[in-house]
Amino acid sequence: MEKEKNGFAFYAHIYKKILIQDLKSKMSYRADFIISTIGMLFTNVAGFITFWLIFQNFPQISGWTYHEMLFLYGFSMLALTPVQCFFDNNWNLSRAIHSGDFIKYCFRPINLFFYYMSEVFDIKGLGQFAFGIGTLAYSWNKLGLPLSFRNIAGLIIGVLSASLFMIALMNFASALHFWIVGATSVMILIFKFKDYARYPITIFNKFFQFVFSFIIPIGFMTYYPSLFILHQERISILTYLTPVFGIVFVYLSYLFWMKGARQYSGTGS
Repeated sequence: MEKEKNGFAFYAHIYKKILIQDLKSKMSYRADFIISTIGMLFTNVAGFITFWLIFQNFPQISGWTYHEMLFLYGFSMLALTPVQCFFDNNWNLSRAIHSGDFIKYCFRPINLFFYYMSEVFDIKGLGQFAFGIGTLAYSWNKLGLPLSFRNIAGLIIGVLSASLFMIALMNFASALHFWIVGATSVMILIFKFKDYARYPITIFNKFFQFVFSFIIPIGFMTYYPSLFILHQERISILTYLTPVFGIVFVYLSYLFWMKGARQYSGTGS
């Protein structure tokens, strides 16, 4: 039976075909893949060492211990994996727009956003995912957290919800290329904010706590969802609203991205 056009099965089939071709292309340049993967590994190791050095002098930061901070670090790496693996083509949008190559995406009978994003799968993100799992497992064990259904379910929902915020931020920043020539600098700035997500927002003053919750919502990338597991006594309504806000935020970013894309194509499709 033919797959229903524009249904989930249809897009899953299309994505599988595109993914296979993208991976074949990457494997033809194995040296580049290996070098970039090693570079990412060293970056994550450097972050791990930085935490260790900081806590040689400070037993805790704003009430958070070394292993709790490592938990946040591993949590943030897991939350960043989807945006790196599935939405990495956002970084190429500027070149596609200004070279005119983007026009080819406007004339295919499938969702434009899906078609553009599906062309690139950053397999190096899987290495980051593995490192994040290892860091999280290590800190989980050191903290003596129980492997209860509540904690496992909270972790999965929290990571998935947190990833929506990073995806949304990068979609918003990338879409600015449809209107602004130098929007790449904005993307770099927004992406750098992920580093702040590795810390509890309580280390900042009240003003920045507000900014990092409701303007640049990096608090939802690790802090609020992690409270469900680490500090139940500090759970706020924002912890429970993280999945809802994440879905709304990523949908708004999609609409914003598509608005820019339609303006560029002039086809309204």
